[in-house]
Amino acid sequence: MFTLVIGGAASGKSGYAEGLVLLSPHRPRYYIATMEPFGEEGRRRVEKHRRMRADKEFETVECYHTLSSVRLPRRGTVLLECIGNLAANELYSPGGAGSVERALSAIVDGVDALLAQCADLVVVSNEVFTGGADYAGGTKDYLRLVAGVNRALAKRADRVCEVVCGLPRYYKGELG
Repeated sequence: MFTLVIGGAASGKSGYAEGLVLLSPHRPRYYIATMEPFGEEGRRRVEKHRRMRADKEFETVECYHTLSSVRLPRRGTVLLECIGNLAANELYSPGGAGSVERALSAIVDGVDALLAQCADLVVVSNEVFTGGADYAGGTKDYLRLVAGVNRALAKRADRVCEVVCGLPRYYKGELG
């Protein structure tokens, strides 16, 4: 089962996605973390999130770009958190894909590779294009990339859900 969970900042999408993973009977549980920690604040955020997951039996896999390189030791349930960070890393990090087109391909191919290795996959992504209309060039590229990834993953997903104010709304499939 592949579920795409989309939402805005602080919408509750991550908590909802994590809850879906906890419902899955398939073990082990993998948490693929895509936030590259820059500076002390970034390291504190990563540590805070690790503590929040500590009693939920997640095995954390750090992957900042090149998602297709991830090899899971056993089939289980995967939570990929999140497309927004992965997209930024693919566009702007030295080891990333570098262009919108190559980044889109790298991310979608990486998700396809994960799907081949797990029983259940939950991917968290950002809702884009509702915050404004006038963006600088680099931001437009980033938003186009996330939107393109969301469209491609929504086609592949069994379920697509948007979380607003902590409330899920299913556009494809349903929780059942």
